[in-house]
Amino acid sequence: MAFTAAVLFGVGTYLLLQRKLSRLIIGLGLIGHGANVVFVTATRRGQPPLIGTGDPADFADPLPQALVLTAIVISFGTTALLLALAYRSWLLTDDDEVADDIDDRSVGRDSLDTEVHDADPGGRSIDSITDGALP
Repeated sequence: MAFTAAVLFGVGTYLLLQRKLSRLIIGLGLIGHGANVVFVTATRRGQPPLIGTGDPADFADPLPQALVLTAIVISFGTTALLLALAYRSWLLTDDDEVADDIDDRSVGRDSLDTEVHDADPGGRSIDSITDGALP
């Protein structure tokens, strides 16, 4: 079971690093399933926890089961939201690839430019300092 959880986490992480929304959604689902496998295997096995039916020392721990049920409901809601966003993106762009946002790059470049001007009293531009290494 540990190997199964490790495979689910590994494949899920690989898919989360892709630029397609469909792969991202599948990767998030696999990571959620891996966490559920870890929760289920981490608990002790035993009798159903019904008072009056046996020795309480032999009862199974119901908390991991409750956590897994809660995680299933939360992952279902998250997956439904991501599928709706992916469908909307597909309607607008006819593709589910996450586009590179130019505004994010300009914000990053402006913050880096401000840091360089604060550190460099000469007032040189960011391009002259980094030799145009920024994308």
